[in-house]
Amino acid sequence: MQLAYSSLLNQADDVDGMHAVATTYQQHSVPGAQLLPLIDLLEFWSIDAQVLLDGSGLSRSALEEPGVRVAFDLYDGLITRARLLTGEPALGIFLGLRRRISMYGFLGFAAMSASTLGEAMALGARFSSTVSTAIELRLHVEAGLAALRVIEHCDPGKNRDVATFALMLGLDQMGRALTGRHVPGELHLAIPKPAYCDRFAQLLADVRYSQPVTQLVMNAEHLDLPLVASDRAGLRLAEAECERALCDLGLDAGIVGRVRSLVSTPTDMRSLEEVASCLRMSERTLKRRLAAQGASFSGLLEDERLKRARFLLQSTRLSLSEVSERLGYSTLPNFARAFRRWSGQTPAAFRREHTTHA
Repeated sequence: MQLAYSSLLNQADDVDGMHAVATTYQQHSVPGAQLLPLIDLLEFWSIDAQVLLDGSGLSRSALEEPGVRVAFDLYDGLITRARLLTGEPALGIFLGLRRRISMYGFLGFAAMSASTLGEAMALGARFSSTVSTAIELRLHVEAGLAALRVIEHCDPGKNRDVATFALMLGLDQMGRALTGRHVPGELHLAIPKPAYCDRFAQLLADVRYSQPVTQLVMNAEHLDLPLVASDRAGLRLAEAECERALCDLGLDAGIVGRVRSLVSTPTDMRSLEEVASCLRMSERTLKRRLAAQGASFSGLLEDERLKRARFLLQSTRLSLSEVSERLGYSTLPNFARAFRRWSGQTPAAFRREHTTHA
């Protein structure tokens, strides 16, 4: 989904005229609290919050109010202004290192209250839209590997590197906080390597750039790591609040998310009939409910096939025939034709370019 951007900042004072509060999903938005770490970070450069927020219609006190959401184009404009004010191109790295799970509200509370790292990651994928409608997280487990993927629903523009580093380094930081230990893994980033990354070579040693998709990849066994603050009663309360937040945003993540989670199994792809049976509804009802959310079973199936194909080719040692079989194709040539249609490459060429065996 492409966001119709306002004219974004070329000068440090061009925020004027942007609307502060988003009222529809189509605009894309983030909670106001997401700007607070940026404001706190600017204090390192002795920059007052109001210098950043001047002309935006926002104040720090307003951002601290529960339920306040900021239109994504304004959020992006303020990131641009912060880069200009600080003169620091690597702003996203600093933001990522300051991410704390508490800044994610009820979703953060739910993740902290989960029993295992895998359950916390699944909650993050299920309720990621409550944090930002501009992105979506999806958890994929396959062939001994787990990947928490980032799906972009709008073009982040020239600040894509800031958003990417802030999110992915933040996830790494929060994994440490949740488990009380370092969780080995790799960050795959769908951006070219910025020149400023050489300043952070040790910190970014496990980062791969120019990848097909932005994702955190780890051995699946780490999903079973226990969390230090597990609380089942607290989890139930936080889940209920997250569900309420989805409703308030007008998002029916339920049926589409449930189909996505069911359509792919560790060994093959399920049919419409099989998924409908799992959901205890008729095929006709399933099609109707997906259509009401602007989706179709065939579209979701193809989307999952492409993502799974990339993952299997990139991160496993399965043969091309085995990948083809797991994706539900009767022959390898059929899979190869479909993959070329999706990506413009043969499966073999894609694997040569992107192989990252764990």
